Amino acid sequence: MLNALSDGFASLIKRPPLVSVLRLNGAIGAAGFGRGLTDAALAPLIARAFAPKRLVAVALSINSPGGSPAQSALIAARIRRLADEKSVPVFAFCEDVAASGGYWLATAGDEIYADANSILGSIGVIYAGFGFHTLLEKQGVERRVHTAGRSKSMLDPFRPEQADDVERIKRLQGVIHGNFIDQVRARRGAKLGEGDLFTGEIWVGREAEEIGLIDGIGHLVPTMKSRFGDNAKFNVIEPRRNLFRRLGAPGVEEALGSAAGLIEERALFARYGL
Repeated sequence: MLNALSDGFASLIKRPPLVSVLRLNGAIGAAGFGRGLTDAALAPLIARAFAPKRLVAVALSINSPGGSPAQSALIAARIRRLADEKSVPVFAFCEDVAASGGYWLATAGDEIYADANSILGSIGVIYAGFGFHTLLEKQGVERRVHTAGRSKSMLDPFRPEQADDVERIKRLQGVIHGNFIDQVRARRGAKLGEGDLFTGEIWVGREAEEIGLIDGIGHLVPTMKSRFGDNAKFNVIEPRRNLFRRLGAPGVEEALGSAAGLIEERALFARYGL
């Protein structure tokens, strides 16, 4: 009788399993004032996500068109270090888009899920710029540049494109692309389908599942509850707006920087029709 009462009391005070939800939304890398996902800014949030005692999983909510390869790698590596240290599984859930660096972040998950309409992939590297040298010529403006080191003015937009510069940037892109491919292969392994998945192509939900980029179609809350029980609780962690923006009184410089960052971020999302 006492054992039955003890078991019943224990069931009443037993705390439900906890899932930390880490939101990774936006372009990756420094952009504007306080915009963009960076390893330095996310470090304390990632630590908070893995800190709770009764933690059963960390769920990444990802909506990112990519950005800096280095920051993508740093953020994903930090998540994996803590996951291995705490022996906590990580699940990635892709929303509108997890492409390029956004997909790199998703590979931090032991399992990856997406909506049927999510855009995924873009495993490649891109550089884009403008050339203004003919405009300067038409306006009678002479460009004067002096360097110590012949490669310091690589891809200068105010002079004609140089073959050596193009070769150099392609060499750098090749190295970064190789690192990206290694990351995907290391994290997805035998789940990957046949064919070349590393051309920069993008796929929608079901297609991405068929070729092994994701494990299935699923949304964060129902998937986590099906895995850990209907009583699972969620602790949502996301970057806070800076003080001036929370007070509704941004300075001119901060407002301009935020506007520039927003334009840059929207341009990245626009690549995928979003």
